[in-house]
Amino acid sequence: MSLALYIHWPFCLKKCPYCDFNSHVRDGVDVDAWQRALLADMAFEAEATGRRELGSIFFGGGTPSLMPPALVAGLIEQAARHWDFAPDIEITLEANPSSVEAARFADLATAGVNRTSLGLQSLDDNALKFLGRLHDASEGIAALDVAQKHFGRVSIDLIYARPGQSESEWQDELRRALAFGTGHISLYQLTIEPGTRFATDFRKGAFELPEDDLASTLFTMTGDMTRAAGLPLYEISNHARPGEESRHNLTYWRYGDYAGIGPGAHGRRCGTATQRHRKPENYLSAVTEHGHGMVEQRPLPRAEQAAEALMMGLRLAEGVDPAALARRFAITVPELVDADRIGLYERLGFVTRHDGRVAVTDKGMIVLDSLIADIVSPSLMDAP
Repeated sequence: MSLALYIHWPFCLKKCPYCDFNSHVRDGVDVDAWQRALLADMAFEAEATGRRELGSIFFGGGTPSLMPPALVAGLIEQAARHWDFAPDIEITLEANPSSVEAARFADLATAGVNRTSLGLQSLDDNALKFLGRLHDASEGIAALDVAQKHFGRVSIDLIYARPGQSESEWQDELRRALAFGTGHISLYQLTIEPGTRFATDFRKGAFELPEDDLASTLFTMTGDMTRAAGLPLYEISNHARPGEESRHNLTYWRYGDYAGIGPGAHGRRCGTATQRHRKPENYLSAVTEHGHGMVEQRPLPRAEQAAEALMMGLRLAEGVDPAALARRFAITVPELVDADRIGLYERLGFVTRHDGRVAVTDKGMIVLDSLIADIVSPSLMDAP
């Protein structure tokens, strides 16, 4: 499997109340300093991985569409010097749909970006205000139109199961979104993450989330509608036209190697987990002092790798092959999965088995976390 490269740009114009990502608001950004730091951090990772085929680059954030296109181009050019680009390399940049950022799309495409993930989040102005977004629905649609003109592949993000949202309202909103014709769509149910402003508001009773039964109904309806539109679910929150799945994210979920640079970036390569300093200023200082932004570099025990590979693989509609995973990590199948529990959940309609693969059904995806916790072998979870 090809290597993937993740580049984190930590800056935003505003912190969204639901967001627990490593994002920061700053009055000014020294672009030259950031270019030097990211290039040095990238060189460190290239030394660690060796020269390999690079299948994808993902600029995440934060708000990467605030990056100067020249900086994006410089990072892509340097990556091409460190690694061998796959002939069909996927280069994705996350974008917010403000008019200021949309105007950069042509230059970003020229820089080498061939896929964008556009954070529309909603097509309803009131919902966008609740979510703390800086754009309105018409601005988002206009940005999408610009993106579709400049990038070969476009994905959009939407958040549903919002407070007060009915089944018919989400059905209408999703129908509109599918009509835009993008080949990929990420659909996330609103969750309350610790440390966010929404966590405080929710605790104070400022709003309520939909009941579990309604949330389950919305999830099932979402899968039915995307499947009918030719974009079936391929991961619990992601839907794509066949062939337009996010190759970068598939590397994560199939437990391939990925290098991560930039503040707070995680990586997993050559049996080692890596993490960078989260605070931008600490990251810059670390790179200046050490030549990289690393705060932790930890060898991954075989049992931990096997458990992670199994849990992430079960998020995918394609599922996992326990026997293949057992061979990969030099353990036995009973050490990896509880066959009796899999048999029980198959009878209950939560999982299927075919040609040695175990896959979670749509019904099972609704309770995925509980299901995974029960399927992974207790001996694996208890291993040091």
